[in-house]
Formats: sequence, C-alpha cells, structure tokens
Amino acid sequence: MKYQSSPVSDEIPDSCIHERIEQVSDFLHKFDGILVAFSGGVDSSVLAALTYQALGNRSIAVTAQSQTLPRRELECAKRTAKDIGIKHILIPYNELEEPEFVKNSVNRCYHCKTGLFRELLALADEFGFDAVADGTNASELTGHRPGHRAAIEQHILTPFADMGITKDEIRRMGRSLGLNIWDKPQQACLSSRFPYGKTITVEGLKQVEQAEEFLFDMGIEQYRVRHHGNTARIEIPELFFRTLMNNKDTIIVRFKELGYTYISLDLEGFRSGSFDVSI
Repeated sequence: MKYQSSPVSDEIPDSCIHERIEQVSDFLHKFDGILVAFSGGVDSSVLAALTYQALGNRSIAVTAQSQTLPRRELECAKRTAKDIGIKHILIPYNELEEPEFVKNSVNRCYHCKTGLFRELLALADEFGFDAVADGTNASELTGHRPGHRAAIEQHILTPFADMGITKDEIRRMGRSLGLNIWDKPQQACLSSRFPYGKTITVEGLKQVEQAEEFLFDMGIEQYRVRHHGNTARIEIPELFFRTLMNNKDTIIVRFKELGYTYISLDLEGFRSGSFDVSI
C-alpha cells in the first residue's frame, strides 16, 4: 500500500546512502549463513533485503507468529518478504508463556526477546547458519531498549546499531533499494499498549488490535490505542485529529462494542514509547 511519507532528511547525499549500503553488505558477506529476525517493518526489511543480496539462499527471514503481532503486520511481512525474494518462514511463538513478560515489568521486552532469540538461534543451527541478525538501529539506542540487551547477551548481529546507522538513513536505504515500505510508519508489538505493571492478557491484546484496525480502516495510518483497563487512550499524529473527530460517533460505538467504557484522544498526539515517560 502507499503510505503518507514519513519525514526523511534529503540533506544526506545519495552517495552516503550507497556507502552505507556497501558498508552493511561488506559486513554481511563475512558470514556463511544468516537468519534475519523479520517483523516486516522498515528496519528488518532493509536488513533482509541486504542480507539476501549478500548471501542469496544462505539467508532466511523468520517471523514469529505471536499474539502480540497484529494480523495486518503479519500479512505485510509476507508480502514484503515475497517482494524481496528471500525465503520466509513463520514460527509459532507465545510470549504469554514467559511469566516475566506477562507481568509487564519495565524489562518486558528483555524477557520476550530472550525467549525469541533462543528459538531463532536454534533454528539457525538447524539450517547450518552461523548467525542471527536483528534490525535495531542507532536511533533507538538512546531510549529504553531492554530488548537490545538481550540481543547483546545472545550475540545477535545488530549491524545498523553497531555501525551507527540511523532510522532516517535506513529509510533512505530502503528507498534506494526499491522497497515499497520504506516510508511505512513505525510499529511496535501490541504489548506496548499496556502500562507497565498491568498484566498482559489475550483478551486485552485482541481488544487493542481490533480497536487499532478500526482506526486504520478509516484512513488513520499511525496510531496507538493505549489500554488503561476500561479506558482507551488514542494516540495519533495531529494531522489525523480532524479525521478522528469527523468519525467520533462511529468510533465511540465501535470501541464500546469492544468493551471500552471511556474513549479519549491524547492531545499530545502520537509518541512512540509514551509509557517510558514513567521510567
């Protein structure tokens, strides 16, 4: 699909972007086989494309089919992997079997990624590959990233982060590579909609997914429905405020059908990781 373009800086010369691509490609060529942790987002898609270019059939993209991955994102991942040409495997993974994840502490992502990387490393070993790679970028390292700590502990390759490659550069790389998702809005797993300390449940995840799907279907491309029990706090970019208000009556009806008693619009707008403010 076509997205309203995410802002990227054209101050970075194309020659620098091509150098970045070559830098990552040279690094990937050092390995006999790489399994890419593939969510279908911009970062993992660019990494998968570069890995496939470097290693061909000695590369595989693997998506964890879990209850925290929206079905829309799963379908997008399938399409993007097909466009890239890389072999794509879906594996079952249930974060809700990780007790520390369900408790939803500030280190929730650490426990999720530790379990997931364990599965991916075992799968890479089955294929005779010598590495698993993750698309974490340098722009993310300034925030609260317990999942990156899990990657370091388990020796997962994170070439973008290690080479200081930013989100903006990755989008430019994706555009240069011809990926149609290069400007795709940033996504996060559904568990990020729950305040820290509030138990994550199957029912709550489904409730959030259906609420966000409803917003997407009315043309709102970037969104978070923060789940505060019986209250839904909607975060969207300010440019979509009018769209939401024009449809507020239908939103109220649908969200109440899903089980929310109160529906609010966060006037600060969309903020990735807004729950991290508390820590």
